[in-house]
Amino acid sequence: MRPISHYTSADRDSTQDIVLCFCFNCVYCCYLPVSSTVPKWVHQALAPVVVALEKYIPPPYAGEIRGMASLFGGSLSDIVILNFAYEISAFCTSIVAQDKNGSVYHGRNLDYPHPVLRNLTVNVVFLKNGEVAYRGTSFAGYVGLWTGQSPHKFTVSGDQRGSDHWWNWWKNFVSAFLLGRTPVSWLVRETLAEAENFQDAVMRLSKIPIITGVYYIVGGVRAGEGVVITRDRKGPADIWPLDPVNGGWYRVETNYDHWLPSRDPRRYAASKALNATGQDHINMDTLYQASTDQSKYHIAHF
Repeated sequence: MRPISHYTSADRDSTQDIVLCFCFNCVYCCYLPVSSTVPKWVHQALAPVVVALEKYIPPPYAGEIRGMASLFGGSLSDIVILNFAYEISAFCTSIVAQDKNGSVYHGRNLDYPHPVLRNLTVNVVFLKNGEVAYRGTSFAGYVGLWTGQSPHKFTVSGDQRGSDHWWNWWKNFVSAFLLGRTPVSWLVRETLAEAENFQDAVMRLSKIPIITGVYYIVGGVRAGEGVVITRDRKGPADIWPLDPVNGGWYRVETNYDHWLPSRDPRRYAASKALNATGQDHINMDTLYQASTDQSKYHIAHF
């Protein structure tokens, strides 16, 4: 299906201009299977959230969710459920690497388990005062970001940590509203919008409480600015920076703690491809090739 493109501000009351490309018919193709996994009591608990959305969901997300529900012609509860379902779906491979000249490269694959997400993928440009504030890759109907770039400052990607089954996503929904913690993809977006530089981004992504564990991979604009942050809900479990002086010129993260044996071949395949490439020859093209070489091990490669 060829995407139908519409360009608008998702939140009609927002001061930011947000450019979105939607494939409307695909949104509910994704929503229907995840909705069926939600316990009835969660649907019931969602009712007061929808009635007083701004009380439970901070700006700009509440306004954007309202705007998207209006665009799709769907209910607010549908869009809220869809957003929290995505929070446990980031099966990805992220790579940050540094060449011999000190330039840092950051790449990632989207290895999502739901094939319908191929038709929901959108590139989003966030404008402030007529200029690009930051960019990200997301999904139609989703207000968070798993991948983004703040121009001339840093890049971020997020990978799901652990192997919790995707149908247990609603537990994160409960964590967000009962404990007041931030969804992991919202923290990516907030960091892109607010962090001044690489160090500031790493600090925010390491310390702000979130609803579930995750890996944040961050790349900067200076030599040595690359790191994998392994997150628990309350703070960092591990910080794994680039260490090119001692041979650590790249870091590969999939969905498992890097100090433990990998449960699937993706990390091994990516590392093998990078070692074959070598630091002398790493660049945008060879990084892409290294990612492509191990794509056959992915759940679904985009």
